[in-house]
Amino acid sequence: MTAVFGRRMRRTAVTTAVAAAAVAALAASQAPGATSDDARDDRAGAAGSSPAPDGDSATGNSPYYTDLPPLQSPVPPTGKPGGPGTGEREAGLPATVLDAYKKAETAVRTDRPNCNLPWQLLAAIGKVESGQARGGRVDAEGTTFTPILGPVLNGNGFAKITDTDRGAYDGDTTHDRAVGPMQFIPSTWAFAGKDGNGDGKKDPNNIYDAALAAAHYLCANDRDLAVDDDLHAAILSYNRSTEYLNTVLSWLEYYRKGTHEVPDGTGVLPDDRSDTTRPNRPNRPTRPTPGPSSPPTSPTPGPRPLPSPDKPDKPDKPDKQPGETHRPGTSDPNTGTHKPPTPGKPGDGTGKPRPPKPSEQVAQLANAGADELTATAGDAFEERVAVKAETRSGLGVAKVKVRFTVSGDTDTRFDGGARSVTVTTTATGTATAPELRAGERTGEFTVRARVVDRSLSAVEVPATVTAPRADALERIGDKPLTCAPGQEFAERLRVKATYEGERAAGVAATATLVGSARDATANDKGPYFKDANGKPLRALKGLKTDADGKLLLPKLYADDTEGTYLLRIVTNGGATLTVELKVAAPAA
Repeated sequence: MTAVFGRRMRRTAVTTAVAAAAVAALAASQAPGATSDDARDDRAGAAGSSPAPDGDSATGNSPYYTDLPPLQSPVPPTGKPGGPGTGEREAGLPATVLDAYKKAETAVRTDRPNCNLPWQLLAAIGKVESGQARGGRVDAEGTTFTPILGPVLNGNGFAKITDTDRGAYDGDTTHDRAVGPMQFIPSTWAFAGKDGNGDGKKDPNNIYDAALAAAHYLCANDRDLAVDDDLHAAILSYNRSTEYLNTVLSWLEYYRKGTHEVPDGTGVLPDDRSDTTRPNRPNRPTRPTPGPSSPPTSPTPGPRPLPSPDKPDKPDKPDKQPGETHRPGTSDPNTGTHKPPTPGKPGDGTGKPRPPKPSEQVAQLANAGADELTATAGDAFEERVAVKAETRSGLGVAKVKVRFTVSGDTDTRFDGGARSVTVTTTATGTATAPELRAGERTGEFTVRARVVDRSLSAVEVPATVTAPRADALERIGDKPLTCAPGQEFAERLRVKATYEGERAAGVAATATLVGSARDATANDKGPYFKDANGKPLRALKGLKTDADGKLLLPKLYADDTEGTYLLRIVTNGGATLTVELKVAAPAA
């Protein structure tokens, strides 16, 4: 039987008063700058760029649990009869799930050392996506006893994503569903899936595989998660909702203050009573106690549910620590009453409106540099990509963060080897990307510029990397190339390629032994090269000039036919050189 979430939040739904107030307080304290993952280079798995999945997020913007952490900081378990308190239970993470998160952090620390991914971020996402794999109901290998499936993404209150995996992961051949403890939709898992437990399979229902995939997914596009903008962009790439961002941030902050390990299957299940979108929802199922190798057959009562958000328990002691001020928009620990922030005045929760961020003043991003770019493989691009952040009236906006990203199949990179860089606009509102350098791979790509924390249209500049070419060839040396019949030429031919007077390195060339100046086909007699098996070869392909634009041809041999022959060398770009070869018996 498939385990389906009992209480999830529709993306556009209104949460309860307490959830809304806590989210508002967190938004004020964390001040998240991003509202969309504008840095995404259409997403990467292990490296490079990959096509964007349907739904434009890891989960397809699937619903999620909206439980918020307790206001008090987590404390270690007491070990006394009766078990730990509410805060302690919420801070307990199932052993296998916790191990998977920590191993994923270790893996990306090696593969992506600049990402700075904390395992607590994986725990925060795992909490809101699946309640830590439904309280840790996984076997010894980390696979859930029953598949964890999100709602059918049929457009009825959720995103509409038609089937992409023929039901292989979610069992639905009509629409997709988010799958597993980290809730990947099948189209995302197809390129982002990882084998985290080394069993040779990529299973979204395995917490080790799913946690490693989530870690790489969050680190994509050269994100540094120690930077708030990149952290927020990473979370939003998982589910494009400001409420989702703030909920994950609240759990991240909570887990960073302390966690402890609990046995698998004993984690706290998500609360389902604050869901206002499903008035006729069934009661939350009890949590079975898992056996050693197979799903349990008889359920046992789960842990004590959290207090109802709109009727908080009165604590015997104030939760506020000495010297700590009470945050607006939370329940007062001394009275148990709710104090929402002043409505209608966005700001820091005190009722004072905050000044708009520079990015919030931007109405559009305009191209202020090259319309297109071209460079030869291995060379730097002469022009740079530049954009201007403008208000509606066309005035430049300073101090706006703009993310430039290279997207495509070439190995072109910004100076320093990065695919993505963030540049802050100058006083005139202009941001100029660093110098681009073409790699060895030719082809077309795009440089995309976006305002980091806005969902404005991007500026896209097409670019092309062309193969090196030469417009002139000359022979090095002038000694005649002669040979007796049946012998080998004493001299090897050397040539030099240039382009516009400069040495042409890495230029592809061909060398063909032809019968006449007007005939480009290979001759069937006379001088020849040898192939790997020592057989005659009169046409060579795949030649390439060295770093100085020079080319040394292989050794030439002569058959028994005397005469004058021609060797023609042609490079990419059209440079041509014809050299005369003579086969004659030596004079008496």
